[in-house]
Parts: sequence; C-alpha cells; structure tokens
Amino acid sequence: MAEKLHYQQDYPLSEKRRDLVKTLSDKTLDEITLDAVMNGEITSDEIRITPAILEYQAQINESINRPQLAANMRRAAELTRVPDDRVLEIYNALRPHVSTKDELLAIADELENQYEAKVNAGFIREAVEVYEKRGRLKEQDSEGPPVETDVQSDITGE
Repeated sequence: MAEKLHYQQDYPLSEKRRDLVKTLSDKTLDEITLDAVMNGEITSDEIRITPAILEYQAQINESINRPQLAANMRRAAELTRVPDDRVLEIYNALRPHVSTKDELLAIADELENQYEAKVNAGFIREAVEVYEKRGRLKEQDSEGPPVETDVQSDITGE
C-alpha cells in the first residue's frame, strides 16, 4: 500500500477499510465468525493483532498529529514477533535491581538480531544507561533485588 492512511477517510478500519483488516494467515474480518471459531477454523492466533494493523494505526495517528502514539504502535508491531512468554520475561528483567548490565544488553541484542525489534532493543540499551547512572542494575554476583526498594526514587531518579 503506497498511500498513507488518514483518520477521516480510513478510520475505523473495520468499517472504512475492511479490505486491509486481515489475520496473519490472510483471513478477512468476514471469515472470523463464531461458527468458524466453534469449528476450529479460527484459533486464538488468528485474532491477534498483526504488525500491518499496528502500522495502519500508526499512519492514522500521524494523520492527526499524534506522533508519539504512532511511535508506540510501531514499537508494538515489533513486539508481535516476540513470543508472549518472552515479552513477560523481558518485562520482569527490566525491573530495577533484577538484571545485570550484561544481561540487559544480551536482551537488547536478542531483540535486535533474533526478532528484528531494533527500536525496542534501543530502549533496552537506553534503560541500561539510565539504570547504570541511577544505581538500578543488579550487581554481577548478586542473587536478586534488594529486600526494600524506593519505588518513588526508581520513578523520579531522585
């Protein structure tokens, strides 16, 4: 699709651009029915959001001057390639005092190289820099997070 989507002409996609709304296996909205679900023709993977739909949503947000939301949609599109359980593991690894610098950098490399999630990998690397400055990294020989953490200082950096 060469032309970018626009809020007034294309949103909501399910009403104005049904032709664009497809599953990963190219099923259309019309093919996703209760009967198809009950017959096993539609699985939970069929109704997951796709990178294409997230890109369309990003374009629509850009058309109404919401670049931050558009960027969020594109980051989410990258993460659709990462298995759900791995996303949760990464989320937990990002908690203060849980991971070492090397562990977080390895996650960034994994995201970039294995899942082509370059923007998210950049965020992990940025988190490493911030955690390092604020003393929020786990020590190399430490077993885990300290018993007490100051949540407010984790948020504000103070």
